[in-house]
Amino acid sequence: MEQLSQSWLTDESIDFELKKYKLLAYLQQVQRKFNNHKLYPAFSDLVTHFNNLLLLRDNKELLFENFPKVPSGIDIKKLQITYDAMIEDDQLMREISDIIHYALPQFDQSIHRGKELFEFVEEHLSFDEIGLLPIYQNEGYVMVTAEADRKVEIYRYKISLIDHYLSELRSIDTYLVCREVKSVSNTFNKIKLNLSKRYFDLPNPATFLVVSKLNFPIEETLMPIAKRLLLRHVDVV
Repeated sequence: MEQLSQSWLTDESIDFELKKYKLLAYLQQVQRKFNNHKLYPAFSDLVTHFNNLLLLRDNKELLFENFPKVPSGIDIKKLQITYDAMIEDDQLMREISDIIHYALPQFDQSIHRGKELFEFVEEHLSFDEIGLLPIYQNEGYVMVTAEADRKVEIYRYKISLIDHYLSELRSIDTYLVCREVKSVSNTFNKIKLNLSKRYFDLPNPATFLVVSKLNFPIEETLMPIAKRLLLRHVDVV
């Protein structure tokens, strides 16, 4: 089971033991990923599931909308099958309530472990600027490497503003541009210079360096954290 369905609570039969088994199997899988220092997408999925359960627990109307319905008859005039919500069953409601009550602390505990891993990784990272930063920092490059590794992965990033009904939000997109090998002659500044020569649309690119003291997975751990660090440091203009 790679992921837990967003509708896992109401999928299949509503049975406490079945849901408990499915949930624990999923959380064990998440823990294995954390043990291998793989933070994403498991961590963000946990937070989503936890928030969804909170909403369902506190908002009965949402529970009605997400709950399956059973056929109750046929409307001959409209040629439609009519449905009744299974949620009207009091015993079923108690079963759902028990599942939510059990699942919330389980998710919360796993999220806590994910936060500990996040903090552990971030404590072992350094985040620096390469050269002088230009005024325009919405686009640029981030180099990711480990102290004990000569290989450097270079990603291009772009930060955008998204209009939200409450405020403006920032999003960041990244993609791998190339891989380099650092050396005495091929320094980070030299790599940055070569990037500006290779890609003319960014003649003086904002460039950042993320160095890990330990070997963490790049795609599942280092890059998601690097994106957060970029959003924290870059001033969008």
